[in-house]
Amino acid sequence: MSLDSPEFSRGALLYQGKAKQVYATHDPARIIIHYTDGATAFNGLKKAEIADKGVINCRISAFFMEKVAAAGVPVAFERNLNDRDQLCLAVDIIPVEVVVRNVVAGGLARKLGLPEGQKLPAPLVEHFYKSDTLNDPQINESTAVLLGWAKAWELRAMHEYSLRVNSVLQAFWNELGIDLVDFKLEFGRVSIGSATAVVLADEITPDGSRLWERSTGRHLDKDVFRRDLGDLSETYRELYKRVFGKTV
Repeated sequence: MSLDSPEFSRGALLYQGKAKQVYATHDPARIIIHYTDGATAFNGLKKAEIADKGVINCRISAFFMEKVAAAGVPVAFERNLNDRDQLCLAVDIIPVEVVVRNVVAGGLARKLGLPEGQKLPAPLVEHFYKSDTLNDPQINESTAVLLGWAKAWELRAMHEYSLRVNSVLQAFWNELGIDLVDFKLEFGRVSIGSATAVVLADEITPDGSRLWERSTGRHLDKDVFRRDLGDLSETYRELYKRVFGKTV
């Protein structure tokens, strides 16, 4: 069946996240990710509805998924079905989140007592166990392998792909006068015949990134909501206009 078929519509709800929902389709190899307007911070303790956030994140994530795929990073994303729904490969999510840092901020500053804004000499790749109940604790690669959360070859692939994504995103944001401070990625497993491959899953959005305007240091990401720095809807609309050259 063609991927353009109107029969790709939302089936049973498989997963309810903080800002997205995952639905089954008639094809067991594909899912639909639905972007909502929900915003959360501090592991869900702070919540709000942000106008058009789902539309903005859906379009921005699709834009960047296509860019990193063109750079050789395998992705679960296939295409947008509408303003809020994406057709993606169904994956077995690896419960190890990857954070790539180019500048000291957030948790890294708090843990090590470093000043926010200090540039790192090279990208720093960190790993966190994906667990809301444990508040996503930081782990190392040995822990992930020992406890069976990921295989060594999977972690190597995730590391390589994460740095490639970083290069693509940095180049893009640099052109817009924006510093890519850090960002989070999730990966999953897909079966190709009798083999297993690692692909980039989830999203690439300002929800999971820190983006600072170079000339002013102004935040253009979800920290606006976390830290009460302004109107997140207006911030995301401005970011959208910078990316696409038009309003939502």
